[in-house]
Amino acid sequence: MAKIILFNKPYLVLTQFTDPQGRTTLADYLPMPELVTAGRLDYDSEGLLVLTDDGRMVQRIIQPRYKMPKTYWVQVEGLPTPAALRQLEQGIQLNDGMTLPAKARLLESPPTLWERTPPIRFRKSIPDTWIELTIREGRNRQVRRMTAAVGYPTLRLVRVQVGQWKLEGLKPGEWRELQVN
Repeated sequence: MAKIILFNKPYLVLTQFTDPQGRTTLADYLPMPELVTAGRLDYDSEGLLVLTDDGRMVQRIIQPRYKMPKTYWVQVEGLPTPAALRQLEQGIQLNDGMTLPAKARLLESPPTLWERTPPIRFRKSIPDTWIELTIREGRNRQVRRMTAAVGYPTLRLVRVQVGQWKLEGLKPGEWRELQVN
């Protein structure tokens, strides 16, 4: 039976169990160094991280050929145009190639999330907007690079879903274990 841990990775936590530089890691929250992260979240990103002891499951989650969706709530600088959202949906040319098509939509209101420490910068003269972006691959800093490529830099990035698993009910630093046959 595979062990699966759903973890709400806080801001400024490395998605590994050790760090020679002494930064906060998964070991500060999870007493299970035998688990492997199924995908990563950047140090400055937050949200759902899936850990497991099942190598095949890791491959199903991280390999683009399986096209497992990963959904993010992304706070961007500015108000994305319909054309920018269409670009995200069609795929973006990045320096490492074209992204797969994504799903993108504006969130009608900011999602209910925990406060981030430190908070994102606030500018009276530049609005910010939340979008929901679902991708089916996971390149290095992909979501941030995609939003920047269409002219809307990411201010805050929270992964809320990986495949069928959702972040719901987990506060930053909290985790829950699932048993899967």
